[in-house]
Amino acid sequence: MGKNYLIVTASVGSGHEKAAAAVAEGIQKQCPDAQINTIDFMSVKTSLINAFMKSCYLNMLHFVPNLYEFMYQFTAGKKKGGFVKWAMSSVIVHSMKVLIKKFRPEVIICTHPFPADAVSHLPEKWRREFTSCAIITDYSVHQMWVCPNLDKYFVAIDPMKEQLVEYGIREDIIHVTGIPVGGEFSQILDKKTCRQELDLDVDLPVIMLMGGGLGLGGMDVAMNQLERIKEILQIVVIAGKNTELKKNVEALADKSHHRIITLGYTDKVAKLMRAADILITKPGALTLTEAMSLGTPMVLHEPIPGPETDNARFMDQGGMAIWLHSGDSLSKIVGDLLRHPDKLENMHLKAETYRRAMAAADIAEKIIG
Repeated sequence: MGKNYLIVTASVGSGHEKAAAAVAEGIQKQCPDAQINTIDFMSVKTSLINAFMKSCYLNMLHFVPNLYEFMYQFTAGKKKGGFVKWAMSSVIVHSMKVLIKKFRPEVIICTHPFPADAVSHLPEKWRREFTSCAIITDYSVHQMWVCPNLDKYFVAIDPMKEQLVEYGIREDIIHVTGIPVGGEFSQILDKKTCRQELDLDVDLPVIMLMGGGLGLGGMDVAMNQLERIKEILQIVVIAGKNTELKKNVEALADKSHHRIITLGYTDKVAKLMRAADILITKPGALTLTEAMSLGTPMVLHEPIPGPETDNARFMDQGGMAIWLHSGDSLSKIVGDLLRHPDKLENMHLKAETYRRAMAAADIAEKIIG
């Protein structure tokens, strides 16, 4: 029998869960007999208090995003962030102990800072029983991710390693691997073939819109902007779990001169991304990493204040994406890119420079040892 792995994630958007699934897939491929349990740390089944914290977080994002930005910046410093972490850990450590007693893991892997912090605050006699790992699912390091008692860290880019070292984490336990994505995003896919398989016209431009697993990100506004482009486009909208958004986009499709395809949940995201000339999305790290792995040029809009702003900045400065700022015209930017294929090709090449499509396998190998 293989080792017993406990992967602890959080159902806040889809990124943390996607990273967890990718790592589980990577471990299972390398160790078919591994025992893997993946748990949502913020679910009601795990803890009513954790679920309440998740509800507060989502309501803050929806109703008072400026307050969320303030809290993110307020806790970024070592002193203030450390106090908040201490206060939270006193609440969430108990739920981590319950999970450990239930699953008796030999390895714990965290893809969200809350469970990582809970593990770090466990008494030493508990921590000696397993190897603890954190996978940071953004392109910057916030103080909430700084957990000095973990055994291994996995980060997306070199500057994040430098940040963690500045925060006091030992350099030798930090591995720059990239953010893990599912195996379908590591494959070499042909754009024309993908379009044919998806019943898309191979000759018309394809624009893909995503708002993450929760369907956030002003897509209805983006759709109105795209109507200003005279050239006929094929627009594929992924609404995720947001059924209201799906209905709104379907209503807009009836009046549009573009061909609009609206999807909720789909398991064809990799093929859709590869079929697209441009992906328009909010800058959730997993979505960006998936697109970058496939070389898909991106236009980024409406980042959640805090980590998504850092993600957008990294992608924009790296040349893989264009970050749409207040006052910028989405229609002008998309229209310009479609009229200049050389710009799209350059973005594609930049993505190839940064891509780490085998991150999940690399992380799995380093965890397995």
